[in-house]
Amino acid sequence: MAEAVPEEELTIPRAAMNKMIKEIVPSVRVANEARELILNCCSEFIHLLASEANEICTQQQKKTINAEHILGALDRLGFNDYRTDAEAVLKDCKAVAAKRRRQSTRLENLGIPEEELLRQQQELFAKAREEQAAAEQQQWLQLQAEAQMSLQQQQGDVPSNSEDGEYS
Repeated sequence: MAEAVPEEELTIPRAAMNKMIKEIVPSVRVANEARELILNCCSEFIHLLASEANEICTQQQKKTINAEHILGALDRLGFNDYRTDAEAVLKDCKAVAAKRRRQSTRLENLGIPEEELLRQQQELFAKAREEQAAAEQQQWLQLQAEAQMSLQQQQGDVPSNSEDGEYS
């Protein structure tokens, strides 16, 4: 049997509900008490809809509630007016899911073997390492030149000693 879940875990997250309220009525301030009522009503609606969909699913001797069960539950509960909107949302969800599937198989549809892609990637990495090394070498040479120039300037500014290294 299913484990009992505390009631606070069976509600819509408050942050999600607050965001939805702000999107629907952005110019209206909604009191906390009203937000709580909306949250409870939404949770109750979802509970009723899920229970009815589960009943339809059980009557059809199915083990998984699907979209048709939800649409049937809307009809049975007297929310026929929402069916068209629900079907539109379902269509959009299916389109998004299909797009994700197509994008996930994009690599497979390139027609380039994985070994070739790996070889190309390794070549790009090697080229990037060479460019990085060349840039670092150039920077090192520039620093050396600046240091040499600075040293020469310092030696030019300091009075020279006698040739044998003795001070006069």
